[in-house]
Amino acid sequence: MSTITIGTAATTTLIGVVWHSNIAQADVRTINTHILDDLNVRHPQAQIGGQGGFTREGLLYVPNRGPLQIYDGDVVAYDPTTGGVILITELAAAGASWVHS
Repeated sequence: MSTITIGTAATTTLIGVVWHSNIAQADVRTINTHILDDLNVRHPQAQIGGQGGFTREGLLYVPNRGPLQIYDGDVVAYDPTTGGVILITELAAAGASWVHS
């Protein structure tokens, strides 16, 4: 598996993957199962059939907000405490503000 930890140089750790066209299905499932619906007080999983998650075709469905296009090198991450999804562009992830393994 190729999940990574990512966070700003000064704060919380997030869990994510670097997107590429041949990303492993296991990595897709790992991220999708941890993205939660932040508007529902019970915070259920927000997978594609529900409201969120990302697809191998390069679309990230942000719960209650809609789809975003993901490009090679972008990082899709989630906050392990809240299940909130984060998309970090390749350029931003390569900057000094972000550190990752």
